[in-house]
Amino acid sequence: RLRKLADQCTGLQGFLIFHSFGGGTGSGFASLLMERLSVDYGKKSKLEFAIYPAPQISTAVVEPYNSILTTHTTLEHSDCAFMVDNEAIFDVCRKNLDVERPSYTNLNRLIGQVVSSITASLRFDGALNVDLTEFQTNLVPYPRIHFPLVTYAPVISAEKAYHEQNTVADITNSCFEPANQMVKCDPRNGKYMACCLLYRGDVVPKDVNAAIATIKTKRSIHFVDWCPTGFKVGINYQPPTVVPGGDLAKVQRAVCMLSNTTAIAEAWSRLDHKFDLMYAKRAFVHWYVGEGMEEGEFSEAREDLAALEKDYEEVGMDSVEAEEEY
Repeated sequence: RLRKLADQCTGLQGFLIFHSFGGGTGSGFASLLMERLSVDYGKKSKLEFAIYPAPQISTAVVEPYNSILTTHTTLEHSDCAFMVDNEAIFDVCRKNLDVERPSYTNLNRLIGQVVSSITASLRFDGALNVDLTEFQTNLVPYPRIHFPLVTYAPVISAEKAYHEQNTVADITNSCFEPANQMVKCDPRNGKYMACCLLYRGDVVPKDVNAAIATIKTKRSIHFVDWCPTGFKVGINYQPPTVVPGGDLAKVQRAVCMLSNTTAIAEAWSRLDHKFDLMYAKRAFVHWYVGEGMEEGEFSEAREDLAALEKDYEEVGMDSVEAEEEY
């Protein structure tokens, strides 16, 4: 089916893969699919939107196993992976949209806005357009370090939208608030390697430059010393659209920030810790072995994630420190 679809394309840019880390299908089948895509369409970019198992809201006991096995398997096949943490999105719905008990529809609509912002430049025209390959070029300094942190603003309900200005400066500033992030981690503990701001709607470059200048002076944003502290900007004239009767207000302008920061390693260490607790007792491993896996694959995947954490630690070091280590 994929081949039939791909054959109909005149200029296939790549694939967007949506899957969860925690479930069996999301982790297992998605890994297989991505391996196949690498074989059949080696040169095309593959971007994944992965639902990271939430620290508080768990749907399966074996989530840490599935997550680590799938990350290990897809690491070499994915060019860029946008992680979305269920708990972070639950919190955004609760705090910003006043939805007490968010359903999957609420969560998905919010993720939909992010996906829409990321792909808007392929679909509409604007002052500064960004295509799929450009994301990779700007956000991924090393092949393995390809997990940008996604932040979206403004996330406000229709009631609140009446008395909020939502200027370019406001929404840009909101992007640096941990409350608007799609993954629970604290960027203040990490360093930025790259930062991409995708605006849509009524936005002009002059306002964007002013907003970024303010942020550079006011906020303590630390970039790694080997990277120029540039913000990549995309501007698209198509204003964000919302689902009629949905929770999100119709706004004139919105921004989606994609930042590659070492802070996202916190998400990995949380998962690794849970994996270790279960794996130390070899709990539930027999189910996987019964399906034809080998126990060695677990330790191999875990070692790969330990290496990934180490990679993040190393890129965050200043050049001098890193040289002293060698």
